[in-house]
Amino acid sequence: MSSEKTIVRSAESIEIENMSGISEGVSRQILLGPEQSMKHFFMRKFTMQPGCGMPYHTNEVEHQQYVLSGSADVKVGDTVHHVKTGDSVYIPAKIPHSYRVTSECAFEFICAVPNQPDETVIIEK
Repeated sequence: MSSEKTIVRSAESIEIENMSGISEGVSRQILLGPEQSMKHFFMRKFTMQPGCGMPYHTNEVEHQQYVLSGSADVKVGDTVHHVKTGDSVYIPAKIPHSYRVTSECAFEFICAVPNQPDETVIIEK
């Protein structure tokens, strides 16, 4: 029998972090992360308000994302992808990417990343 414990958390009970230091109108929640001693992956939920997004940036780790609501143009490298509710997105490690919300409602997505050191480096605002 495994010594690991099942973890169930309600999103309503998890702190919402305002990302205004990087971009206005963007927030995130760490659904499962270091505080829950996740061994392999962290799971985060991002919310971007209409007209907002994230600047062109890189991360040290890959991203696996699932869009919960809304739509956005996601630039990965030199290619812009229009993504919407129900789409999955993979962004390789160290590849520049950005987000611009195109819907009239919030763009929300789940983002899973490896439990590895990461740094967000803004390339252009």
